[in-house]
Amino acid sequence: MRNSISGVGGSLTALATPFHDSRVDWDAFGRMAERQIERGTAALIVCGSTGEAASLMQCEYARAVHFVAQTARGRVPVIAGATAMCTSTAMALATEAAEAGADALLCAVPPYVKPTQDSIFAHVRAITQAADVPVVLYDVPSRAGTPISDDTVARLHDAGLIVGVKDATGDVTRPPRLRERCGDAFMQWSGDDATAPAYRAMGGMGCISVTSNVAPALCALLHQAWDNGDLSRFAALRDLLHPLHAALFLESNPIPLKAALANLGLGSNEVRLPLTRALLATQEKLLAVMAPVMQAEELAARRSALALAS
Repeated sequence: MRNSISGVGGSLTALATPFHDSRVDWDAFGRMAERQIERGTAALIVCGSTGEAASLMQCEYARAVHFVAQTARGRVPVIAGATAMCTSTAMALATEAAEAGADALLCAVPPYVKPTQDSIFAHVRAITQAADVPVVLYDVPSRAGTPISDDTVARLHDAGLIVGVKDATGDVTRPPRLRERCGDAFMQWSGDDATAPAYRAMGGMGCISVTSNVAPALCALLHQAWDNGDLSRFAALRDLLHPLHAALFLESNPIPLKAALANLGLGSNEVRLPLTRALLATQEKLLAVMAPVMQAEELAARRSALALAS
């Protein structure tokens, strides 16, 4: 199995799925994906929880993965979410994603059913047998209801079933523990924007980010600053982005994110039930915190474009 995401660090974006009149807005989706690539995002995650995968029909899922892979054209890897309550459904998603051009899969614990650690191992093993692409484990107990133990992560790694983990536990002490057990090549990304700077300091290699949907250039620069040892710039970007991280989680993700993207003209604020559109108070808070961030974002994007042109 070729690991096309090996060594991918920095800012990876968990893409929102834009809707218009209850349908996927493919034009907006293309603009969003292209904007991410142009502004330094290292990889695109499609059909995850931020992408409202649970509300997508299977035909929409397959088309979304194919569409983003075609838009990326190999410039950045595309990682497809493959999470479902039933293992056979997750296997079907994995097969579809691989056929649609995904470079890797992102697999969370099946929500609601609360499997044991042995069950989690068997579930992931079944998915890897269904699709010959690398698997990234997604540990998100706030959504799945069940955490993944370090022992299970190490067991999956030792069996050659996973290449990395998206860690949305908020436990910033975890990277050195997993590195000791899984080695330096095992990829560890934060799945929590607010604690991502601390996660980097503890040895993580980047963040699978919600905030980078809004400010991709700044999120990319944050990680570049860390990689370059520019701690003053890293701290400045960390502090600039922190209020936006908080505002994007005032309601369940991606409700505030959709409102933020609508503010930027990148899509509507439409979500699918059982989610509902952002409250007015959330929208007002987003407008307030986005103003300085977006001023810096556009400046960073222009500078990046000039650097590429020179």
